[in-house]
Amino acid sequence: MGFTEDIAKVSEQVRKRADQVVGEEATKMALIVPFLNALGYDVYDPSEVMPEYVADFATRKAGQFEKVDYALAINGTIVMLVEAKARGQKAEAHDGQLSRYFNGLVTAKVAIVTNGIDYRFFTDLREKNMMDKEPFFTFNILEYDSKDIDNLKFFHRDNFDITAITSHAEEMVYVKGMTQLVGNLLRSPSEEFIRFLVAELRASAPKYEFPGNINTRIINKFNPIIKKSIQASLLDLMTSSLSREMSQPVKVEVEPEIEEEEQTQDPQESRIVTTAEEIEAFEKIKSITQTSKSYSFELKYKDTTSYFGIHLGKTTWWFLRLYLSSQKKSFITRLSVDEVKSLAPNFEVQEVTASLGDAASKVIISSVSDFDKLTSLILRCYEAEAAKHQVFATNVIRMEKSA
Repeated sequence: MGFTEDIAKVSEQVRKRADQVVGEEATKMALIVPFLNALGYDVYDPSEVMPEYVADFATRKAGQFEKVDYALAINGTIVMLVEAKARGQKAEAHDGQLSRYFNGLVTAKVAIVTNGIDYRFFTDLREKNMMDKEPFFTFNILEYDSKDIDNLKFFHRDNFDITAITSHAEEMVYVKGMTQLVGNLLRSPSEEFIRFLVAELRASAPKYEFPGNINTRIINKFNPIIKKSIQASLLDLMTSSLSREMSQPVKVEVEPEIEEEEQTQDPQESRIVTTAEEIEAFEKIKSITQTSKSYSFELKYKDTTSYFGIHLGKTTWWFLRLYLSSQKKSFITRLSVDEVKSLAPNFEVQEVTASLGDAASKVIISSVSDFDKLTSLILRCYEAEAAKHQVFATNVIRMEKSA
């Protein structure tokens, strides 16, 4: 079952249960916990989903320590905080408790306020390590579209990368604001917008020139003209787009892979500790790939809060993502489930429930030593990814030699 299906299942459950849910505790168990589970977090593991979490800096209020309803951790690092409201209440952070926890736990860069129906996602776009007053993303479990699902994938345990989330959050905020601005201008053009368009029109060709300045009389004259022009332009855009779409053959859309930009190291990244176990795994995998008779890419790795990725020199050219937490160990590949099962007959293989890029299968292992038993699979993963980029790499080498 894929991520879209997982969320659809939760949506149907919430639709059936919501009217019977009364109070905050019932909201947590009946509505919120299934949602967290769909995001890939083990709700039965208290080291990963921590209910009633109390931080060491918590202060007393009305005789009790302040706490958050849930702290979500990946490999022992808290990455998200959740404040629950009873179904029927507004999903708003009103008492400052969540923001105090967000500001104090520097590893937690995402905060969620939810009533089991609406999920409001906050981060620190305005001021570093200070929770924003407005959410950058809102998800309604009963009313959502495919774009909402794409946004929600960023918060799945298997995908969690704070650099990608922060970049995407900033983009969503500006796109939303710009869309509203452009929409308002098109529906009701301001005087400044009309003045700008008239000036551009006059400068575009001699036939549109007219004497004098662009004054109030000119603006009033062009106001209805511009409104008609906007309507005609929008209609033309929609018509031409529809005609072009109907004339072209149907194509299967492939989800574009997110290019991870090289950025100045974030303070949170400096707190990521690459363990001896991860280095041991990297060295084992590196030695296996060096046996390839067809490809000789230099392997590199990227350690994140969520996973330890191994790639062919570019982070988007990854072929394995390792999850080596103490409780459960696994790795993700880009090969199909059927192919992985044939190459790893004695291991549990699962379909990836939420993927960013084209991850397809997960292999459960007990320890790093299991990689010694999976040489055929690892070599196949490496060569499958290398085959995609061999031509590119060869051209780069040729350019460097000719320079």
